Amino acid sequence: MPDLEKAKVFKTNYAGRELVVEVGKYAEQANGACLVRCGETVVHVSVCMSETARDGMDFFPLSVDYEEKMFAVGKIPGGFKKREGRASDKAILTSRLIDRPIRPLFPKGIFNDVVVIATALSVDPDISPEPLAMVGSSIALSISDIPWAGPTGSVVVGMVDGEYVINPDVEQRAKSRIHLNLAGTSDAILMIEAGANEVTDEEMVGAIMFGHEEIKKVCAWIADEIVPAVGKPKKEMELYHIPEDIDAAVKAYGYDKLYAALDTFDRQERQARQDAAEKEIVDHFREIYPDQIREVKDSIYYIVKGIVRAKIFDGVRPDGRKLTEVRPIWCEHGVLPRVHGSAVFTRGQTQALTTCTLGMLGEAQRMEGLDEETEKRYMHQYNFPGYCTGEAKALRSPGRREIGHGALAERALEPVIPAATEFPYAIRVVSDIYSSNGSSSMASVCGSTMALMDAGVPITAPVAGCAMGLVKDQETGKYVIMTDIQGLEDFLGDMDFKVAGTEKGITAIQMDIKIKGISKEIMLDAIAQAQDARRHILGKMLACIPATSEELSPYAPKIITFAINPEKIGDVVGKQGKVINKIIEQTGTKIDIEEDGTVCVACYGDVANAQRAKAIIESIAHDPEVGDMFVGVVVRVMSTLGAFVEFAPGKDGLVHISRLSKQRVEKVEDVLNVGDKVKVEIIKIGEKGIDLKLLEKLAD
Repeated sequence: MPDLEKAKVFKTNYAGRELVVEVGKYAEQANGACLVRCGETVVHVSVCMSETARDGMDFFPLSVDYEEKMFAVGKIPGGFKKREGRASDKAILTSRLIDRPIRPLFPKGIFNDVVVIATALSVDPDISPEPLAMVGSSIALSISDIPWAGPTGSVVVGMVDGEYVINPDVEQRAKSRIHLNLAGTSDAILMIEAGANEVTDEEMVGAIMFGHEEIKKVCAWIADEIVPAVGKPKKEMELYHIPEDIDAAVKAYGYDKLYAALDTFDRQERQARQDAAEKEIVDHFREIYPDQIREVKDSIYYIVKGIVRAKIFDGVRPDGRKLTEVRPIWCEHGVLPRVHGSAVFTRGQTQALTTCTLGMLGEAQRMEGLDEETEKRYMHQYNFPGYCTGEAKALRSPGRREIGHGALAERALEPVIPAATEFPYAIRVVSDIYSSNGSSSMASVCGSTMALMDAGVPITAPVAGCAMGLVKDQETGKYVIMTDIQGLEDFLGDMDFKVAGTEKGITAIQMDIKIKGISKEIMLDAIAQAQDARRHILGKMLACIPATSEELSPYAPKIITFAINPEKIGDVVGKQGKVINKIIEQTGTKIDIEEDGTVCVACYGDVANAQRAKAIIESIAHDPEVGDMFVGVVVRVMSTLGAFVEFAPGKDGLVHISRLSKQRVEKVEDVLNVGDKVKVEIIKIGEKGIDLKLLEKLAD
């Protein structure tokens, strides 16, 4: 049972709201845990570490999970089981947001399992739980006995009416030109994830710096108030390291061999020479250090890393490019004849095939989560099969990386997607990576822009993206920024800074780093360098497809939209859908009707079918008036009285026998029979019904 007398409550001002943290009441057996409250939003965060390291582990096994409990917003989960199942895409993306700033701050050589779990327990729509989960993870790690070089702080930054806003509410988020997730320490920025509406470099950097000021306050509060009061002493751990004698011996024997192997700009030749040199070095030490081959291989890795980084500092990249040079670009569009839109974008050894599919608005993705239920009309998905890196891997469902890259590309393109009122389609874009050697997510942005243009989607501006890399000397502070990093530069470098946008401004940013933060100076240089690269890439794309296609694919649906009185929706649908199903059957169309009375009619082939369906629906929704003229069908005949004409589904009127002709008519059948197509005019609307006049009998 928790000792409630030792439980502590801490309070601070967090972007104008009171932030309350409770420690000691919940999850007492975890290494660290806290309950974070802000308004009516409550998030619980716990962190646990295994007692021992995994045998043979060669990477840090950190696991971060963000849970969305549907009871937090008073909902019962859908589906048969009525319980939370697989994490939503938003929960997965939030897990990544928590993971990325805390990962670089763990000591090197730690191979114990560390698990961070953040659970949203209560959610006020105006106070997002995601930044609270990020702050909570920092607090739980800081007060735990797990070695970690925090604390960190986290905020969301918006830009409303030209002013920066920390942790915007629902109304502010709807108006904001920037949605920036930011995390860092008191000294530097650790993580950036942003979507924006074509903002300038200066506006984006200003948002980052504005958010960092709030982060500094959060870090100081955790370090100065919470940790001294409830923090546990950090564990003394025996971290994995390479023995000095082994490291020195491997360097003495292998440095020159590895340097010579790496002295080529051809990737395949370099890899073959590097593999041969590494095998020779390992074989040499196999008898000398038979039980420490892992340490020998790790020493080789750091030698290679040091050589590559030293060359980059001297301006020599692995493939011989200049620091600001983009790899050769090749692209094409319209490659798949039956697909609504398609394009291939190739930059160096990175290649993405992107397809665009258009559908009705009713095919938009329905989102169920802690937010209000929404629909996503523009959907971007990303796939990374094993063959794109030459690996023999079976296909699997998309993992966190694939979901994250798809979301990044979606954010990059969303600001240029036309409104539904202008282009009434749901849009699904899929990027399949065919070859990968650095920044495939940015290749998917470029390929997707071209696929959208090929499909005839009237985007407001083309979008391109490029990834910047960084090599920084931690002792001297000297750094080098590289444009369009490839796989080796990403693997051995310190930063992957992806920037996407139009000629006008930035639409998305994602930054991952392996060091303990970057400065404002590095950020400014990276963003400016990315802008030059983006404009170069846009030029190559527009040389391939200069403008959006003027016509949709013949295989894409033709959609028309119009509005009817919402009170007439029931008449259009009919009892058990009989009326609308009959219209669909007669016209060969698909019909969606929204609650506000917006009607979407889609057809394949001749758009006249959609126009016909529109005319029928409008005739049903229209309140008949004297003088209205319609084309209808005779549905019943009474020989001496007249003919009943259905001029709209469910609506009919009587053409009296006296109004069938100017001459006397003995019986109705002499003029009209059931099934005849006629043009009529309403001449009277009374309590007993509608009186019509025959204007013309039409040919079938």
